[in-house]
Amino acid sequence: MQLYLLMAVGAGGFVGAILRFLISGFVQKIMPTLFPIGTLSVNILGSFIIGFMVFYFESVVAPYQKAIVITGMLGALTTFSTFSLETVTMLQNGLLGRVAINITLNVTLSIVATLLGMMLFKRIYG
Repeated sequence: MQLYLLMAVGAGGFVGAILRFLISGFVQKIMPTLFPIGTLSVNILGSFIIGFMVFYFESVVAPYQKAIVITGMLGALTTFSTFSLETVTMLQNGLLGRVAINITLNVTLSIVATLLGMMLFKRIYG
């Protein structure tokens, strides 16, 4: 693998991780709840962005650009591992209703956000 691609992923991951920390914390602060709304928000946002960008990356684009945005930034922005840990913690605490809501919202809204991003790109550029 080429060094510049690894550096591109790392640079994007750096930005995405910082964005995840800031956005998730901000949303959780302005919408205080025991439900992990911050994680949900970055998962939906990342899914929307990837849906929008997927068509951009089908056109003329350098491989390092895709590595920065898709693999690096969006990989670090979206938080499946955090989602999984929060879900397991709720499960261990017997919060079955919250577990069901968390799984349903993260999966469903992330898929819908990806589709909306794709639709927006086609509407603007298609």
